[in-house]
Amino acid sequence: MCGTCGCGEADVRVEGRTAHSHDGPGGHEHGPEAGVVEIETALLAKNDHLAEHNRRWLAERDIVAVNLMSSPGSGKTTIRARTVRDVGAEVALHVVEGDQETTLDAQRIEAAGCPVVQVNTGAGCHLDASMFAEALHTLDPNGGLVLIENVGNLVCPALFDLGESARAVIMSVTEGADKPRKYPHMFRTANLVLLNKIDLLPYVDFDVGAFHRDVALVNPTAQVQHVSATRGDGLDAWYAWLRAV
Repeated sequence: MCGTCGCGEADVRVEGRTAHSHDGPGGHEHGPEAGVVEIETALLAKNDHLAEHNRRWLAERDIVAVNLMSSPGSGKTTIRARTVRDVGAEVALHVVEGDQETTLDAQRIEAAGCPVVQVNTGAGCHLDASMFAEALHTLDPNGGLVLIENVGNLVCPALFDLGESARAVIMSVTEGADKPRKYPHMFRTANLVLLNKIDLLPYVDFDVGAFHRDVALVNPTAQVQHVSATRGDGLDAWYAWLRAV
């Protein structure tokens, strides 16, 4: 939030247009700690209200939205592009791309054959419910599945409800097995954890057993699936999970 992550200065652009800026009251001159807590609470409450509006809007149109969160480089764009190619013929798919700058990922998804809208957050480190609402109205889906690629980091995206139906956290084996303990809130909010790039396990120091234990420690109800977005390992189970959301 603006007092802790600097996103209060973000210019948000949808398909190259300036949509709005974060409007957390008080800017960055928060004063005493109690004031910071009050402002952050108000910001989250406003976001949660908008998220519930998004959730109702989606439900009225029989749309399932899945919020995909990860560090940069985990492979979530590759997973989504492959998902579009593999199941796009049977499920109406739309994608919301969140990045600070560029439309590179949106171009990849569009090339895979899927309607997509790019949300550029500028200095912002997460999508929020207002950004997602504008992206939805730009896409105007009617039924099917919306995949949201949040801005790449394991902290702030976990705090902001977008109105999604479910959350999936994507981890790659190149990131280290300790991430569930280092970033517990992110994993605590997940319905599914995808462990990606398992084709690299012979070449990296990654303790799969410890990773599973730590995920279960912070979130006993989360499913964990192993996938390789490049080879295709485990993707059938991922597609089955999407169909069941």
